[in-house]
Amino acid sequence: MQIKILHLIEGAKQAEGLTVIIDVFRAFSLECYLYDMGVKEIRPVGTVEDAFQLNKQLTDSILVGERHGKKCEGFDYGNSPSSIAAEDVRGKCIIHTTSAGTQGIINATKASEIITGSLVNAKAVAEYISEKHPEIVSLVCMGNGGIRLAFEDELCAEYIKSILEGTEFENLHNRVEELRNNGGQHFFDNNRQDIFPEEDFWMCIKYNQFPFVIRISKDTYGYIANRIYR
Repeated sequence: MQIKILHLIEGAKQAEGLTVIIDVFRAFSLECYLYDMGVKEIRPVGTVEDAFQLNKQLTDSILVGERHGKKCEGFDYGNSPSSIAAEDVRGKCIIHTTSAGTQGIINATKASEIITGSLVNAKAVAEYISEKHPEIVSLVCMGNGGIRLAFEDELCAEYIKSILEGTEFENLHNRVEELRNNGGQHFFDNNRQDIFPEEDFWMCIKYNQFPFVIRISKDTYGYIANRIYR
């Protein structure tokens, strides 16, 4: 198994084989929590305009997403898992667009299969890949806005790679908590709690919280992110 760690939107464009699009803060952590809240399905899209258009076509759909961290104007929710109540989204279709994570999905056109990844389901992702045993694995760290590296995504990729290679990953707990001062500082800025609530940080670093992966497929409406239990 050849494992490649790639970076940002350009990395997504280069990704081949079984591709994991990684966004820890917050897109693909949020999608795991949304499924845990009982949503019916999640549909990632690239642009705000596409999200509004799809919202017109799908009944019981909710708009969730951000640009520069802030909730998109006219959307129901931003990209914050702690700000969404399960009773408001249970059984609903979520239309999701973000600055980094969903852009990776849209741009990974060479991938033979796409799943998403975050710390909250990293072990499940690695086990899924191990069972599939593809020739090529691309771990794409989407970073900040898809244009700047992010420590949390790099850490997640390294952790998944270590499981796949059967090597020990030392001090995972400490390295995850160190993200507070090395990538997650904005969640502790009192002046930005309306955009980046502190609780989001703690939710996103709960590694191996969920025993499922989210696999991307397409239908007549576009991309769909399906929860796959192992």
